[in-house]
Amino acid sequence: MPATAYQPLLNPITVVGPQFCAQYPVDLVIVKKVMTISHGNFAVTDVNGSVIFKVKGTLLSLHDHRVLLDAAGKPIVSLQRKMLSMHRRWQVFRGESSDPKDLLFSTKLSSIIQLKTELDVFLAANTKEEICDFKLKGSWFDRSCTVYAGNSNTIIAQMHKKHNVQSVLLGKDTFAVTVYPNVDYAFIVALIVILDEINEHKND
Repeated sequence: MPATAYQPLLNPITVVGPQFCAQYPVDLVIVKKVMTISHGNFAVTDVNGSVIFKVKGTLLSLHDHRVLLDAAGKPIVSLQRKMLSMHRRWQVFRGESSDPKDLLFSTKLSSIIQLKTELDVFLAANTKEEICDFKLKGSWFDRSCTVYAGNSNTIIAQMHKKHNVQSVLLGKDTFAVTVYPNVDYAFIVALIVILDEINEHKND
């Protein structure tokens, strides 16, 4: 789809930081290392292969915990799964914090029983959580998902699996993500990591 087909949002969606918003569509490639002991090991690159983010998981952690790092290894956000949550709630904090004052957003399954994954996303200021700020709908079987603004049909990002024989042989899962103009792409990457984690623990 040509860049002109994307309609930039009037108000940029900034969740993690304005430095992660672009006025054009951002195409990212997410590579997950499948054959690894610890969960949550991802590399996020641009279409030229330059690393933009890395995701590191902790092996022996009471709480499922992931950290999104920039290319230089600086922590951007921490993702933490709430234990004993029926809706598989995750919370995302700025940097390596887990302090409530540094909460950026949280996610939970729209319903406990789902055929296709549907996540409600609530910004930190939305304490009542009556209406979600964003919604992610996807099928992990198809390795695809779409992120919407609120309960609207306004798409802000899409992901699909990249079929690559070399990736399969190397034990890697590869996904292509298109983040729409004026949308925080660090925020979108964090959502996709959460989607993967929910899939990993679907039988817990």
